Order: sequence, then C-alpha cells, then structure tokens
Amino acid sequence: MQYYFAPLEGVTGSEFRRAHHRWFPGVDAYYMPFLSPTQDHVFTQRELRNVLPEHNQGFRAVPQLLTKNADDFLWCAGELAAMGYDEVDLNLGCPSGTVTAKGKGAGMLADLEGLDRFLDGIFSAARGKISVKTRLGLRDPEEIFPLVECFARYPISLLILHPRVRQDFYREPVRPDYFARALEVYPGPMCYNGGLRTPEDCAAMQGRFPLVKHWMLGQGLLADPALIRRCQGGPALTRQELRAFHDQVYEGYAGAFGSRRNAMLRMKEVWFYLIHLFGDSQRHAKAIRKARDTGEYESAVTAVFRELELLPE
Repeated sequence: MQYYFAPLEGVTGSEFRRAHHRWFPGVDAYYMPFLSPTQDHVFTQRELRNVLPEHNQGFRAVPQLLTKNADDFLWCAGELAAMGYDEVDLNLGCPSGTVTAKGKGAGMLADLEGLDRFLDGIFSAARGKISVKTRLGLRDPEEIFPLVECFARYPISLLILHPRVRQDFYREPVRPDYFARALEVYPGPMCYNGGLRTPEDCAAMQGRFPLVKHWMLGQGLLADPALIRRCQGGPALTRQELRAFHDQVYEGYAGAFGSRRNAMLRMKEVWFYLIHLFGDSQRHAKAIRKARDTGEYESAVTAVFRELELLPE
C-alpha cells in the first residue's frame, strides 16, 4: 500500500512536513498545499519556503497547482521540474467558494469542455508527470462518469478521487459506491481519498477495494499523526512523541515567520485537530483558542500534556 498525506492550506507547510516525517515516518508522499500561479510568473517568498527542495529533504513531496490557465500551469510545472520535482498535482477538488467562483478547483468541473481544453493544453506540453485530485462533480455525483471519460483521454499519472461533490464540502458523508463505479470504468491508476479517520476505516475501505494500492489521508492524519503507523499494525502515538512533534512544528513556524506570535496563530489551527486526541479537553481547547500571547499559549499547551490523558485507541 502507498499512503499519501493530503494537503491542507495553512497547516501542512514545509515546517509541518519535516516534523511529521521525523516523528511519524511512513508517508510515501506529502502533497503540498496548492500553489496558485499567476500571469506574473514569479514565486513569492512564502511559496518558495514551501517548495524549495532544501525544505523538503528526506521525503517525497509533490507540489499541487491551482489554476485554470494552461500557460500559467506549464510555467509553474516547468520551474518545479527544474528544481527536481518529477510530478505535479492538479487541484480540481478545492470546494472553497472564493476558489470555485473564479472557476478554479472544483469550479472547473462545471465546464467539461473547458476542462478538456485545459487538460489538452497542459498534457501536450508538460515535461513531467501530472496527477489529478478531483471530486465526483460539482452538484451531482453522476457527473463523475463524463469526467472519467474526459480524464481517460490523458496520461494522468494518478487520479486521486475524493468521493464527495463540491456541494458536500467536507460535511456530508463520503460516497464510496460512486468511487466503486468510477473504478470500474477508469482505465488508469486511482487513489482513494476521503473519510479515512481510523485504522478501521482504512481496513474497511481496503477490504472493499483490494485492487486499489494508493490511499490518501487528510483530516484523519492531522487529528492522529500516527494514523498511518497504526494502519500498518504499529503502535498508537505516545504523549512524549506528540509533545516533541508539537514543539518542532512550533519552533519551525517561529523561525520561518520570524515571529512566535504568528507561529502561535498557525499552531491554533493544528490544535483544532490534535485536541481530539485527549479526553475531557473542552476547557483546555478553549484556553488554547483564546490565548492572546505566546506565554498564554505555551502555558495552555503545557497544561494539556500535564493534565489530560490520551484517549484509548
């Protein structure tokens, strides 16, 4: 089995990836939060901090691109190839309203002819492999079947299918029946992504789809950094390694941002997921969320590790 870490904008940056790989190795590829290339054809310093190879050493990282312009895609993919990346991923799944309103992300699924022209434009000139991360469609899961027909015309290295429509966002249940039907008709390799939060979830889906060798985990892996290890039969995380992981991410953010306060704000997003590892955590979660400065934040985190117990597996 190949296990991939799904990207989450604002959370799984290079600092997070390095810490996760150190303390919880086993991820076969980290997909990066998306780059959104523009007609200016320049990387921002923030983007470079995320994608420069020296910030992603020791593990496989795959840049993801969010754009509806083939020329911008090809410029960015070419620059990344020059850095040494052999694959880029096309984001056709982001459900954000600000993204889809511009016809990007899942918004591209609304215009099948336009999507076909875009794919033709990038695959006719691309230098390396292109994977595609998509949803079942915009509003109706039946949309996946004409989409699959379109995708099948191109040499997509891996089709990563999140079995929800855009209108589901991440709230509604996944629709594995539609993944099964898409798997029957799509001729290329496919990856399952969505709703995998426990080892039991992974085992159930792997039992249902024994021919699928690629699995992408997102929010479940954020909420339990050791989830892949547990899926492979290993132990649950310990309080000590979780604390060490937290401290490395926090210090990495502080160094990258040049500000412990900005690092604290980013860590609050991480704690949105991690706090659920602990029982009876409402008061401590509120203390982290309400922390006004780094002193309050660090005291709240220390209290979590001192006073709370990790939940059973």
